[in-house]
Amino acid sequence: MEPDVPVPHTLLSHPSYLKVFVPDYTRELLLELRDCVSSGSLGCPVRLTVGPVTLPSNFQKVLTCTSAPWPCRLLLPSPPWDRWLQVTAESLVGPLGTVTFSAVAALTACRPQSVAIQPLLQSSRNQSFNASTGLPSLSPDHQDLGRSGSVGRSPFCLTNYPVMREDVDVVSVHFQLLDRVSVRVCPNTPSMMRLRLNTGMDSGGSLTISLRANKTEMQNETVIVACVNAASPFLGFNSSLNCTTAFFQGYPLSLSAWSLRANLIIPYPETDNWYLSLQLLCPENAEECEQAVVHVETTLYLVPCLNDCGPYGQCLLLRRHSYLYAGCSCKAGWRGWSCTDNSTAQTVAQQRAATLLLTLSNLMFLAPITVSVQRFFLVEASVYAYTMFFSTFYHACDQPGEAVLCILNYDTLQYCDFLGSGAAIWVTILCMARLKAVLKYVLFLLGTLVIAMSLQLDRRGIWNMLGPCLFAFVIMASMWTYRCGHRRQCYPTSWQRWAFYLLPGISMASVGVAIYTSMMTSDNYYYTHSIWHVLLAGSAALLLPPPDEHAEPWACSQKFPCHYQICKNDREELYTVT
Repeated sequence: MEPDVPVPHTLLSHPSYLKVFVPDYTRELLLELRDCVSSGSLGCPVRLTVGPVTLPSNFQKVLTCTSAPWPCRLLLPSPPWDRWLQVTAESLVGPLGTVTFSAVAALTACRPQSVAIQPLLQSSRNQSFNASTGLPSLSPDHQDLGRSGSVGRSPFCLTNYPVMREDVDVVSVHFQLLDRVSVRVCPNTPSMMRLRLNTGMDSGGSLTISLRANKTEMQNETVIVACVNAASPFLGFNSSLNCTTAFFQGYPLSLSAWSLRANLIIPYPETDNWYLSLQLLCPENAEECEQAVVHVETTLYLVPCLNDCGPYGQCLLLRRHSYLYAGCSCKAGWRGWSCTDNSTAQTVAQQRAATLLLTLSNLMFLAPITVSVQRFFLVEASVYAYTMFFSTFYHACDQPGEAVLCILNYDTLQYCDFLGSGAAIWVTILCMARLKAVLKYVLFLLGTLVIAMSLQLDRRGIWNMLGPCLFAFVIMASMWTYRCGHRRQCYPTSWQRWAFYLLPGISMASVGVAIYTSMMTSDNYYYTHSIWHVLLAGSAALLLPPPDEHAEPWACSQKFPCHYQICKNDREELYTVT
């Protein structure tokens, strides 16, 4: 549809699709149906649906011309700039009727003023600098406005301030006015700034807009009204203050002598050009605003997370298919976009108590360490000591707020904690299998290396822990079954071993696994994970097998007066002279 050119159309049972292009600086779009003739009913049984194709149906405008006054018109103020609008025409007569009409699209153009940039555009002839006021002069910005609404001698409808976009980081953009720090706001025409967020990678952050008016220029009866809109700016400050354009509901802001600052945060702005428009108004006496001018400082930027989520949150970048967006992961009961809502937050005393629970519960690993040393399982004791150390300091570093202590970087502590937990379970089950020393230590090393590799691939994968544990359990079950068949009796043979060690240890391990996999949530993490520490360490102390029923290893059997000692190792049948 070309502006002001009627397009004849005949509707049958299927809808017809039209489109009209809206250039920049279009103030209004008027759609009109003319010469409508229907074969099946009186009037003009036509329904028009206008709106961008990508918008949901509740953002589209619908015009039904059955009972509307003639001619049938639809006026759209501030339609989306520099894009095609789809117009769907549907017949309401029925499958056998036809409707003939002519559709006309009329555009009302806006004549903008553009602020001259002296340092950047020195070669421009139609721009000059006013040395007395220190303000740049204004010149018309000639744009292609289509056939209708030529600029002519109509008054200016807005003042355009160019904005420079600076990409700082991922989902982090800073917008800055060219050659100035403030916007000159007048009562006659709105002042407009265009924020280009149309790269396709800008919708995952938070658009932050901060305005601050000059205190000496604000009078008691003056008010600065601002609107933030997508696709097209709001220009009707003299008639309405609802910041509503053709298809969008904008965000209002206001400045006065009693409130010189205004802030607006728009989380996840849609991918489009955003517009900030400001105008000076005098609600009580409009004549006093005719010569008034107020300079407003603007701070415009796009950030992944507000204030970097503060001390009680962590900013995370998430990717879903081709979309990248950021969000705050709050801790210690804090909530909100930037983890500033403390309605359910923990106190400092509660945070310290939670930290003590998670760290001191690891002292339970002293039990399996002591048992391992007494039974000469020194490798197992080393693994338990490693797990206790890194689990303690990882949970001391994993806390939010004030109760935090990090001896290494967080990622290293987390990796060592996960590796120690998996290795502790691995060596405990293999120790219960009672393998030969050489084979046992080879499996210790190979299993630990496999666990380290799987943690590098996926640190929180369920098979990182479950896979080695199942494999070690198969080895243990095979060895116990072999001994049962070879000795023709149950293994272990002592009922005291089953009643006081194995069954309690297996019960504690089962309860710990059940709590870890199904009962642990973010709210009860401090308690359930501490219980998991206690149950894991306690089960390891109970499940470790007893030492061999031989003489004490490396015991000296005879002493010579010449201070030489012949020592015998019953396991390896080796003799050494010391």
